[in-house]
Amino acid sequence: MPEPVDWSADGVPRSLRFGDVYRSTSGALAQARHVFLQGSGLPAAWSDRPRWTVLETGFGLGLNFLATWRAWKDDPHRPRLLHFVSCEAFPVAAQDLLRSASAHPELAELAAALARAWWGLVPGLHRLSFEQGQVLLTIGIGDARAVLAELAFAADTVFLDGFDPQRNPQLWAPATLRAVARLCRRGTCVATWTVAGQVRRDLQQCGFQVERVPGLPPKRECLRGRYDPPWVLRQAPWPEGARAGTALVVGGGLAGASAAASLARRGWQVQVLDRSTRPAAGASGLPAGLLAPHTSPDDGLLSRLSRAGVRMTLQQVAQRLREGEDWAPTGVLERRSPQARAAADLGPEAVPWQEARPEGLHHQAGAWIKPARLVEAWLRQPGVQWNGGQQVARLQRLAEGWAALDADGAALAQAQLAVVAGALDSAPLLGGRIVVQPVRGQVSWAPLDRNAPLAPSPVNGNGHFLPCVPLDGEPAWLSGSSYVRGDRALDERPAEHQANLERLQQLVPEVGSALAPAFAHGRVRAWTGVRCASTDRRPLLGELEPGLWVSTAMGSRGLTFAWLCAELLTARLHGEPLPLPVRMAAALDVARQQPSRESPYPA
Repeated sequence: MPEPVDWSADGVPRSLRFGDVYRSTSGALAQARHVFLQGSGLPAAWSDRPRWTVLETGFGLGLNFLATWRAWKDDPHRPRLLHFVSCEAFPVAAQDLLRSASAHPELAELAAALARAWWGLVPGLHRLSFEQGQVLLTIGIGDARAVLAELAFAADTVFLDGFDPQRNPQLWAPATLRAVARLCRRGTCVATWTVAGQVRRDLQQCGFQVERVPGLPPKRECLRGRYDPPWVLRQAPWPEGARAGTALVVGGGLAGASAAASLARRGWQVQVLDRSTRPAAGASGLPAGLLAPHTSPDDGLLSRLSRAGVRMTLQQVAQRLREGEDWAPTGVLERRSPQARAAADLGPEAVPWQEARPEGLHHQAGAWIKPARLVEAWLRQPGVQWNGGQQVARLQRLAEGWAALDADGAALAQAQLAVVAGALDSAPLLGGRIVVQPVRGQVSWAPLDRNAPLAPSPVNGNGHFLPCVPLDGEPAWLSGSSYVRGDRALDERPAEHQANLERLQQLVPEVGSALAPAFAHGRVRAWTGVRCASTDRRPLLGELEPGLWVSTAMGSRGLTFAWLCAELLTARLHGEPLPLPVRMAAALDVARQQPSRESPYPA
């Protein structure tokens, strides 16, 4: 856990960062602007660029990020997208962020938004979204060198910041600076407050050309420079980034709509093609679904992936949907046996948004969401065009892009980029290059009887129960779902209603007993859909050949994975910072189903 901050009388911390600068009469914000923004030529350097990426080695109290965000917000020629990637070994508390920024009224609104997003920062990489997704903070919690090793992009600007080199020599060690240099392209600007001779020499050894320039009193000097090594650079394992153009997306469910919105936010003109006449006609049409992280005793891959996806989805629904009508941040109670709870309990220090209770594990970061409403919101993103009733039979490669053809060979759409996100239809459309399987699911639901005992929040475990969701103009409960592999049928089955009741009676016994008469007398309705899953239950995402991408197989976690995969797709396409550590991103890549193909991620 982070150590308490020692505050001085003027409202700034004594020990964090370069103490004399924070206690400067010029003020912390003035130092951030002079040393880091002006020192790297911002905001002029990013003028009218489609995107800009800042890499920082020590987040601290976040003033460099807030100053950069403020400069972006005030600049009429700002880039469409601002990425800020930072490392922090010991994150401070949210109230410390607010207190640090309190002396600067122009930062108050931004600091408040940052503090609201500042939760659940366990070791690893976290993506925080602001300004409707145009400002993205990727914060890596842990040792800077370890965090930097999990990144793959080329920074436009580097802020070298953190404790004084004498107090934390590892942050300024040659190995750390080499890790920074790996994430630079020739011409990347670098700025720092320290002019220590050893730091300057080590930077030069790593390929940076630096110079001492006037500082802001009481600092006489600071350092600025650029990455321009005297040797020939080998080609970086990540691209410079594609330019926005035209794209077609096959599939109008969670996977397709999220990919379309993520592309359009970066300037693409996107056509979404779906065989149905309305969006979310397949499994994404579930009346309401549950968003909750997966937990495991070893905090395994699925747990870490789901944690990242839950955070990113919560940010999306908060920005795009109506709380109480389309979604609600209710939290989720995960029912487990005492033995299972003990095995999975990572402790409050490890997962601070989870609370162990006698009846189970309560996830504060849990919610119910209407998937179709989220799909519709993504399709309303400017730059996205919906085209329903379009049955794509095959894709044809063109000289510059791809065409979607119907069964008669007529072109339905053509674009520079194609994304296949058509669930079970994806495999035949891609000529069998991916392997997916159907999983039938039937949900039981009915209008709410206000006299029936209900759980105070949604519950999951072996099945799930949503106690109160507005459906068809009235409150309703939902429970399920069945999980039948290899079955594509959509008929209502009494046997699956009975199985849902039995799971509910085990999950929430008092509720199961109260609702049993509704099941027995046929007052329960059904919704049935067919999920698309991979053989290892992880999504399939990646580029199969130039300009042809796939994003599918979300399984029963479409709400968790759709936006995560969409942002991963566009980050790879544009050479942006990934929303996941490299090794976790590689675990989702479609290359794992094609042993002859190499992973696109650096080893």
